[in-house]
Amino acid sequence: MAKNKPDHLVFLPLGGAGEIGMNLNLYGLGPEGKETWVMVDFGITFGDGQNPGVDVIAPDPGFIVEHRDRLAGLVLTHAHEDHLGAVPYLWDRLNCPIYATPFTVSILKRKLSETDFGDRVEIIEVPLGGRFNVGPFDMELITLTHSIPEPNAIAIRTDFGTILHTGDWKFDPGPVVGETADEEALARLGDEGVMALVCDSTNVFDPGQSGSEADLLESLTALIGQCKKRVAVACFSTNVARLETIAKAAQANGRDVVLAGRSLWRINDAARDNGYLGGVPAFIDDKDAGHIPEDKVVIICTGSQGEPRAALWRIANDDHPNVTLNEGDTVIFSARMIPGNEGSIGRLHNRLIRRGIEVITARDHFIHVSGHPARDELARMYQLARPKLSIPVHGEARHLREHAKLALECQVPAAIPAENGTIIRLGPGDAAAIGEVPSGRLALDGNRMVPLDGDLIRSRNRAIFNGTAVVTVAVDENGELAGEPGITTSGLLELGEDAVEAAALDAAADDIKGLSGKKSRDDEALKEAVRIAVRRSFRKNLDKKPITTVHLVRV
Repeated sequence: MAKNKPDHLVFLPLGGAGEIGMNLNLYGLGPEGKETWVMVDFGITFGDGQNPGVDVIAPDPGFIVEHRDRLAGLVLTHAHEDHLGAVPYLWDRLNCPIYATPFTVSILKRKLSETDFGDRVEIIEVPLGGRFNVGPFDMELITLTHSIPEPNAIAIRTDFGTILHTGDWKFDPGPVVGETADEEALARLGDEGVMALVCDSTNVFDPGQSGSEADLLESLTALIGQCKKRVAVACFSTNVARLETIAKAAQANGRDVVLAGRSLWRINDAARDNGYLGGVPAFIDDKDAGHIPEDKVVIICTGSQGEPRAALWRIANDDHPNVTLNEGDTVIFSARMIPGNEGSIGRLHNRLIRRGIEVITARDHFIHVSGHPARDELARMYQLARPKLSIPVHGEARHLREHAKLALECQVPAAIPAENGTIIRLGPGDAAAIGEVPSGRLALDGNRMVPLDGDLIRSRNRAIFNGTAVVTVAVDENGELAGEPGITTSGLLELGEDAVEAAALDAAADDIKGLSGKKSRDDEALKEAVRIAVRRSFRKNLDKKPITTVHLVRV
């Protein structure tokens, strides 16, 4: 009789390891194959135009969905989309309780109110610095700083040891909103002993420190003071500290502040509900922007990454119902350029510049600080926590490997730069990668989530690049043509290319006539012959292989 397998502790990233965004982390504790799991974060990223029609992409939680009877809960480190954005789309596949601090709960509830399952989600609000249990995991929140209120590291205590999962963070001595990082708690944890540090890698290539939010106020105040007409500032809607900084810089220049973008208002409401932005006068709705003199207004906009549905894109196209920018106005991009968005941001800049609007970015002026740790801050984290193992996450492959090198330089005994799907055993014994599980991506298509590498998205991409052709043929019971074939194309032919269309139809007719008696009476064989003939004709004449569908009619 086989003995029961002993307990072990594993870490399994399904998103955010080998990429930036879409964070999904799992910790499992118990006998192999019967672990109890806790999930930390469940985020999304946004489409970059490579897959038309796809605006939202999430990690595929298929592995944990299969084991959801052993999923004790989901703990959210903070309220950024790449850490909680998948919940409104995919929570109903998990059906587990969610733990978060007050501001994050406020954001989450607003999102869930737009779903048909929001009232079924069990949400447990945890105070800053709170300690609680999720299944067999003893969790303690440690306050850090980031570009959103209430970012938390999590000390995860188990019988095998303690893991410190940082979430997104930095060390900011002047965060403007919220408390400074609780370095004393990190040091105490280091004294206790940290088995593994699972840590943000975003800015591992940046020397020094990321900079303080407090230092921006003087710079933005001076910059806005130089502007003669309207000023628009594009920033991440979740950066509550930046909203306060911009508002104070505008106030110092005698300007009122307008918010343009639904997500900005959602964040504003959540922030004020939780005691943030208390010293900032109420923002003005964009419906009233036109009543304010052009030299007395600052417009805070969504759309710093060139998102086509955001307020700034519509303003740049003179398509916003309430906000207009004209020649001589200024747009300040107070946000970092997320890798992959260079093209869309460049197009937005060009649209604004062509209209005579001045564009100011971080290359031109000190207008942004990152919310992620640079190398000196990472080194400081290792000095405080003193882990036995480093597991870099929240980065592409190059970030993870560089972070692992830095950890070793900081005297960490071992580092494992593993990517999505890798199971890392943390205990007992030495840490090691012990296996893999499937990991993938889901895309929001209409109102449902579908595999990003599935037939639907692949077919759509093929249709966009090669066009489509629908061929209709009518044949009698013997498989002989009962009329001329017809064809309808999309994204394939220019007006006037009748000869190319005719050649495809002739090819279809010739193949039907050439079929043997048996094949001519087999619907599937006849349809496949026509499909191949038409595709071959378009390939010969256009060097295109359209998605070709055949409608067969027997008369």
